[in-house]
Amino acid sequence: MDLRLSDADRAFQAEVQRFFAHDYPQAILTKARAGQVLTRADHVASQQALQSRGWLGVGWPTEHSGPGWTPVQRYLFDEELERAGAPNLIPMAILYIGPIICAFGTPEQQSRWLPDILESRAMWAQGYSEPEAGSDLASLRFNAERDGDDYVLNGTKIWTTGAHWADWIFCLARTSAEPRRQDGISLICADMRSPGISVHPIITIDGSHELNRVEFVDVRVPVENRIGEEGRAWHYANVLLQAERLSYAHIARKRMDLAKIRALARHLLDDPAFARRLATVEIEVEALEIAVLRALAGEATPAAVSALKILCTECAQHVTELFVELAGRHALPMLDRRAANWADAAPLVPEFAPQAIQSYLFERAQTIYGGATEVQKTIVWRGLAGRNA
Repeated sequence: MDLRLSDADRAFQAEVQRFFAHDYPQAILTKARAGQVLTRADHVASQQALQSRGWLGVGWPTEHSGPGWTPVQRYLFDEELERAGAPNLIPMAILYIGPIICAFGTPEQQSRWLPDILESRAMWAQGYSEPEAGSDLASLRFNAERDGDDYVLNGTKIWTTGAHWADWIFCLARTSAEPRRQDGISLICADMRSPGISVHPIITIDGSHELNRVEFVDVRVPVENRIGEEGRAWHYANVLLQAERLSYAHIARKRMDLAKIRALARHLLDDPAFARRLATVEIEVEALEIAVLRALAGEATPAAVSALKILCTECAQHVTELFVELAGRHALPMLDRRAANWADAAPLVPEFAPQAIQSYLFERAQTIYGGATEVQKTIVWRGLAGRNA
């Protein structure tokens, strides 16, 4: 694989750099760099700025207003977005369901949903996990019973990121009982304003509200809201999950964090053992970049994508562990980052420490969501053994 950038790639990289320096909303950059929690309005403004250049539908085909980037350009865009300190794309609509609608949706569904996603008129949530069916997704019991031209949805979805913001939710639902658990599952979209849907917040250990429990009680959804064939959602979900697992890399952000750790360590911690651990994680990131580029170039089997998901998420945890070790006793304060002056609440604590511990706590979940590490290892084993993942 040739890792050298062409002249065209360098010109594209410079264009993206200029965009974030001059045309992207600087107030959002300031807020994100200060560690403040962004609102839905902030994310909408961010996405609209990207779409003003036609850069929001990353990974979408050009016939559906995707930017038509090469894998290298996609990688460079992600790298420059993170280097600028801009918020990552909320993935549920753009990275997850958008490409599925492009590939498997009807023309009516495409014209109905895709423009609203690109113009940020609609936010989406992902209804996959449920009680007793998280990483073991095939055991889900969320039920969709056909009643004429409608499905009637009943059940619970949990760990649903952004459901309190979402206008729509795409759900895996059991539409029939089959001998093979992966069969009889359909992909159904529901308007979050539908009668019978209730959203209950889940406050995580870092104090943030991103996750929710979503209850469905006799929720009627038109059959036309089903994407693809009835009972075929396991196939669609696996296409989606491969895209999801490739979205965890964040190489540029890891590099920026490691550079910050190295600079802080010069003043805070003169310890050869820490220097060795830091160097080890830096090497991890370099190796991870090569693996990500190979995957983006189309060299990824399901087993390879699962292995990459393990590497990405464990590496993210290793980075936050270094920050916590640097912070020492200063990692104790838990501050509310929703306030504009949140860092002033503990003036004697180093600026990086409160945010570092919250990131550490949040990243504990990375090896669980999107498919737990144990499940990914099973997929890798099946791939090595020549079995279907």
